[in-house]
Amino acid sequence: MGAGKTTVGRRLAERRQLQFVDSDHEIEARTGVDIPYIFEREGEAGFRRREQQMIAELTQRRGIVLATGGGAVLDPSNRNALAGNGYVIYLHASVDQQLARTARADNRPLLKAAGDRRETLTRLFVQRDPLYREIADLVLITDGRHAKSLVAEIERHVQ
Repeated sequence: MGAGKTTVGRRLAERRQLQFVDSDHEIEARTGVDIPYIFEREGEAGFRRREQQMIAELTQRRGIVLATGGGAVLDPSNRNALAGNGYVIYLHASVDQQLARTARADNRPLLKAAGDRRETLTRLFVQRDPLYREIADLVLITDGRHAKSLVAEIERHVQ
């Protein structure tokens, strides 16, 4: 959360002349409602079911740069679909960086209800970091870096 997946993904897609797809945006487009509303009505489990179906579909496409929601790696089938169908880049952001980047965000369901945002982000990080690393072809530290330099580094690795 707050690692820059959408920003970096868009720029990378543009540089490589590929289509950019954000799985969360696709879910919103298909349902006609935003992610917070889905969480409110269906809970996290309902959202994760929708997310799993979307990722299964999107990972079958070719010629795209796909950004997923931060919790997509929680589902083993998502990890398998991502690792088995593309080059996976883990944009690693520290909890401090995530706090700074999400400070004004009120559209993040897992943080909205959180009493202590740092505690929530730390818990999510501890849970998700090993899963990202399990499937990542490339891990990039994003703290203090601009999207442009991250895209340049990605391009050096995927040439």
